[in-house]
Amino acid sequence: MIEKKKHIYPISRGLRRYLIKYGREVDIPVHYKELLRFASSISLYDSKGNDTLWETVFYNEQDREDIHFNLKKIYAILKAEGDMSVMQHLYVDRVDICTYGNTQPFRIRIVNRINDNFDYFYVKMADASRVYGLELEHLLSPNRISYLVYQDTLIEEHIAGIPGEQFMRQHINDPLLNPIRISKEFVKFNERCFVRLLGDMHSSNFVIDVTPDFEEVHYRIRAIDFDQQSYEGKKSVYLPQYFKQNNTLIQLGIKHITPESMAQYQREERALIAHRLKTSTKEIEDILDSMERDVISTQENVDSLKIELSKHYKTSAFLECKNMGEILRLSLRQVLHK
Repeated sequence: MIEKKKHIYPISRGLRRYLIKYGREVDIPVHYKELLRFASSISLYDSKGNDTLWETVFYNEQDREDIHFNLKKIYAILKAEGDMSVMQHLYVDRVDICTYGNTQPFRIRIVNRINDNFDYFYVKMADASRVYGLELEHLLSPNRISYLVYQDTLIEEHIAGIPGEQFMRQHINDPLLNPIRISKEFVKFNERCFVRLLGDMHSSNFVIDVTPDFEEVHYRIRAIDFDQQSYEGKKSVYLPQYFKQNNTLIQLGIKHITPESMAQYQREERALIAHRLKTSTKEIEDILDSMERDVISTQENVDSLKIELSKHYKTSAFLECKNMGEILRLSLRQVLHK
């Protein structure tokens, strides 16, 4: 559905001011480009011997100690507001790079030597689209997002969950699976993505968080890749229901949910988004103001999307939009109107 690789847009002055104002811009001790100075790498395989398409990188002795120490510092800033006492028992177990991705992110594995508990975080090039996507996820979804930006480097926390394609392959036939609950969550996820214009949510770009409760199992579908925020010109790209990779969940919903129930779940999610808009008015206004002054897509995509949304919502107001920020503002306004 996405025919071309997305452009990488730099952080604008307006977005930088927003990040500083809300504490997202933090001086960090090592930047993305410094991690590219690795001396060698090897393919990383999972526990079953499958190629993960990530590579573990190795640094020269004189670089490795400094880089690993600074990566621990970043973890302390991300997780403990810079309290360096948490670093005492931590060490960097691995630094991996994803070579097949558009932006080649680094994934850092941090381990506590006392109990072998581990965590991850990511170091990426700071793409404005991804930053807008992260911030809108933080403000408009049920999920809180921890990330930092400094100059041209983006630090992201790891979002835990079962990868979408793995869940559909290994867990969909689990006798304990509640098909109605997972189908309901997919409908709500689909609605969230469409309203806030987050694209490309096929099964490789979201995880499913499974939480056992005293009586039932709860599911939360969480986006993990945000670089297609308000970029594409096709309405269908912002609807996970149109990706063939998600067919297993789609067919589950068709089988277990009635059209009336689906409409109810859509209304519920829109009501929740409307509530978040009203409780985060200042932040939303500031981020939309930044987007409206920014360039995060091509004019061709802007023109195409505003026509499609105009037809979808049956209003000519979208045709007056000049950029993706204005389109997103109007999309969110539809939630408040209804």
